[in-house]
Amino acid sequence: MTDKLIIFDTTLRDGEQSPGASMTKEEKLRIAKQLERLKVDVIEAGFAASSRGDFEAIQAIAAVIKNSTVCSLARAHQQDIEQAAAALRSAEAFRIHTFIATSPLHMEKKLRMTPEQVLEQARSAVRHARQFTNDVEFSPEDSSRSQLDFLCRVLEAVIAEGATTINITDTVGYAMPEHHGQLLRTLRERIPNSERAVWSVHCHNDLGLAVANSLAAVKFGGARQIECTINGLGERAGNTSLEEVVMAVKTRQDYFGLEVGIDTTQIVPTSKLVSQITGFMVQPNKAIVGANAFAHASGIHQDGILKARDTYEIMRAEEVGWSTNKIVLGKLSGRTAFKQRLQELGIALDGENELNTAFMRFKELADRKAEIYDEDIIALVAAGGVASELNEYFKFTSLTQRSISGEEPYACILFTIDGSNVTGEAVGNGPVDATFNAIETQTKSGAELILYSVNAITMGTQAQGEVTVRLSKNGRIVNGVGTDLDIIAASAKAYLAALNKLQSKAQKLNPQVG
Repeated sequence: MTDKLIIFDTTLRDGEQSPGASMTKEEKLRIAKQLERLKVDVIEAGFAASSRGDFEAIQAIAAVIKNSTVCSLARAHQQDIEQAAAALRSAEAFRIHTFIATSPLHMEKKLRMTPEQVLEQARSAVRHARQFTNDVEFSPEDSSRSQLDFLCRVLEAVIAEGATTINITDTVGYAMPEHHGQLLRTLRERIPNSERAVWSVHCHNDLGLAVANSLAAVKFGGARQIECTINGLGERAGNTSLEEVVMAVKTRQDYFGLEVGIDTTQIVPTSKLVSQITGFMVQPNKAIVGANAFAHASGIHQDGILKARDTYEIMRAEEVGWSTNKIVLGKLSGRTAFKQRLQELGIALDGENELNTAFMRFKELADRKAEIYDEDIIALVAAGGVASELNEYFKFTSLTQRSISGEEPYACILFTIDGSNVTGEAVGNGPVDATFNAIETQTKSGAELILYSVNAITMGTQAQGEVTVRLSKNGRIVNGVGTDLDIIAASAKAYLAALNKLQSKAQKLNPQVG
């Protein structure tokens, strides 16, 4: 007999707490729709009380998601819970996820509350949340450093108040796999009403053990929900990686004896979308979704693969959404064929305007590039966001740059500011520096450049360059992504995309919660 393992994705909430990963409402909505295609069971859409922008993003997601439960985080405060309920009201199915810290360190230093006060607030929060929904999750923050007896008291009390999911959090990545699995088992054995709740784990990756701790809790502790993020995104060293736990359970079904409802063929498209929106590139040797995850360089390995694929592959690349096929589209291809290929790649666009914008970008690229790959299509749709293109405050038009050995590099860029054409000229230490300086002559943003990275989308000298720029100003950290066959032009687009986010009033600050 098999059980169902619930996959709770918190990319839009905990994943967004990575400095620079903050998303607009439109970007969150695009990712939420892709998570629904991935068949995630629960989508934690954000923290409704953290900002007006997050409230509106959750509200928008709740209105369109039909096949996944939509969740909002809420502190164990009455106002937070009411904000979460209000944002989620239109959802087909929704969950309120409330939390309070239970470790001695957090109670004394952060909350400045006694254990008895924490216990009562936890009970009160769950009781209040039950007025709005029967699906209430409770998390004792910093569970792995909490005292066992007190943790048992709190969890027994919140289950009695109606909590239907109990989420054991390794908030600072302190746990070890054996101990974490034992903690879950002990809690379930000692708490009299434990069978009335689904047990869950939420692990951070500070020691590189988030996936191991989560799987140990499932195998040895009886956890039946894992909280995770796409690409392991999250604050500090990140969270449990969705793609890794899902494929571990599916690949070793003989060991775990569990079923997951995820459509694994959507894993790679989802990974790429999250990477391009947040600007957090996936390392090549990342399990499952890294570019080298199914690559074989060793002659011995190549020989084995050619004779029998399973000699060196425990999964098939196609299972998780990788494809080695080139698309047949080119500059003579029509709109219908392009739309069909988007559907095959799992890319859904809202309405004819978005499709027309994407098709226009495709035709422009096809005029300049002989061979177009699936990755090119994904990048041209994702980079900058088709949906937000019409509302760009800063928009790239053209670039002229000169870099000659022995001379100072020069750049002249034409772009628009709120619809008006402007021209910036400057020199710099290199062509990219000159380009950014030229943009700053007109925008005078005063932002600090804290990251600049370049990634080739496909192979060969005709590959599109994907550039990520991370800017910081007045406590806000934002990413901009730009793609172009010309790396310098891609750099300019990325810089302007980041400035657009700084300009946008809808862009929110990162909510720093556990």
